[in-house]
Amino acid sequence: MAGSRGKLFLLAALGVLSILSLPAATHGWASGGATWYGGPSGDGSEGGACGYKSDVGQDPFSSMIAAGGESLFKKGKGCGACYRVKCKENPACSGNHVTIVITDSCPDAQCQKRAHFDMSGTAFGAMAKPGMADQLRNVGVLNIEFDRVPCKYHGKKVSFKMDAGANPFYLAMLVEYEAGDGDLASVEVMEAGGTKGHAKWEPMRQSWGALWCMDSKTGKPLQAPFSFRLTSGNGKVLVANNVVPAGWNAGKAYQSKVNFPA
Repeated sequence: MAGSRGKLFLLAALGVLSILSLPAATHGWASGGATWYGGPSGDGSEGGACGYKSDVGQDPFSSMIAAGGESLFKKGKGCGACYRVKCKENPACSGNHVTIVITDSCPDAQCQKRAHFDMSGTAFGAMAKPGMADQLRNVGVLNIEFDRVPCKYHGKKVSFKMDAGANPFYLAMLVEYEAGDGDLASVEVMEAGGTKGHAKWEPMRQSWGALWCMDSKTGKPLQAPFSFRLTSGNGKVLVANNVVPAGWNAGKAYQSKVNFPA
């Protein structure tokens, strides 16, 4: 049964990729709940609270997405995390897992009772036996099992999409397609010239969802090209130098040639 709820509302020259691994969290199958929203064969969120917009219906997300309750969405810090989800109890369940990405928030009370995925109609139906997707979508709240897994984007690189409101005094961009952990704990930026001398990384703030931003602190325009240092939720670090070039444009996506290992 479809959930009924309101929705919340990069590269010229590349540098060094470095991975600093912290102790990995242990994962295993856990129990939770699932519902679905949007069209039966749709992408659910039509964008969602992470800010991915129409990208959720395109490769590599391909509508295999879900809105997460607070324990999964984590005030936006869970955006981009990947999970395996499967069901067994209903006769329409195939028992095979599907892999989904957190791209939205589910603020409903149902989503806060336990770990809960409000999945797109496409992803929810994919858990069914052949020809039984509609039957499965009619069950209401479904008991599921889930497991956190690395994100695998099959050659897709990290992308930095400049916000429509970004300007020389306000740097803001959406970061997406991070492989591996999938989520981001922090984003830092270095302005032009930093790689030639001593690196000066400035922290960006999470504006909302997967959108990160920084204001000019000097009253002067921020100087591109920009380098970024991304730290995943599990402490892995990705560095790319001179990612967004001089003369960048608001609303344009700058795709890198690097990514975290899956």
